Amino acid sequence: MRSEVAPGGLHVLHVDAHLLAFDKPGGLLSVPGRGADKQDCLAARVLAQWPDARVVHRLDQATSGVIVFARGPDMQRRLGAAFEQRRIDKAYIAIVDGWLAEAAGLIDLPVGADWPNRPRQAVDQLNGKPARTRWRLLEHLLAADDAPCTRLALAPETGRTHQLRVHLQAVGHPILGDTLYAPPETTARAHRLLLHAEALVFDHPHTGERLRIASSAPF
Repeated sequence: MRSEVAPGGLHVLHVDAHLLAFDKPGGLLSVPGRGADKQDCLAARVLAQWPDARVVHRLDQATSGVIVFARGPDMQRRLGAAFEQRRIDKAYIAIVDGWLAEAAGLIDLPVGADWPNRPRQAVDQLNGKPARTRWRLLEHLLAADDAPCTRLALAPETGRTHQLRVHLQAVGHPILGDTLYAPPETTARAHRLLLHAEALVFDHPHTGERLRIASSAPF
C-alpha cells in the first residue's frame, strides 16, 4: 500500500469516515510521554489534522509501521474490542541475530513486567501473561560485520508489551538494533530497531469490508 504524506509529516495509509491508518516512523512516540520533551508524537500530529481521532493501540517508539486510529468514541470502542478479542491479524518483519535452521515455529512463553528493570519486560513462568508468537523464516543474511542474521515474518497471537522483542531474545535471536534486549554487539549491527509492523488485517467495524492495511519494511 502506498502512503501519502500529509501535513505534519504523516504518512497516510487509509482514511475514511470511521478510521485512519498511518505508517509510523521508527523513533516517534505513538502517544505523549512524561515530560515536555516527549509531547511530540504520532497521536498529537494526527489530532492536529483529524480532531475526532482516538487512540486504539500503540507501537513501541523504536518500532515503525502500520498503526490505526478510530474516528470518534463509538468506533474507538469497536476497534478496541476487535484488538482485545484478537479479531485483528498483525504481521511484522524483523531481522534477528543468528541463522534459524527451521522454516517456521511458535514461541509460547509468558511475558510480564521486569519490575527492577522497568520498562523492560521478561519471560515470567510464574506471574507472566500468556504470550504466543508465530514466526516464519524469509531469508538468511549477513550483517555489515559479516555476522549471520535472519529476516523473519512474525505473527503475534497476543499483544503483550514488548512481546516480539522479549520472545526473540528469549530464544537466542534478539532483534538487531534493540537497545533494551540485545547485547551490545547485536545492538550495534543496525542504526535502529529492525522491527516493522507490516500489516493489519481485519473486518471494517462499520462496513464489514475485509481490510488489509500494509506498509513495506524500510530495511
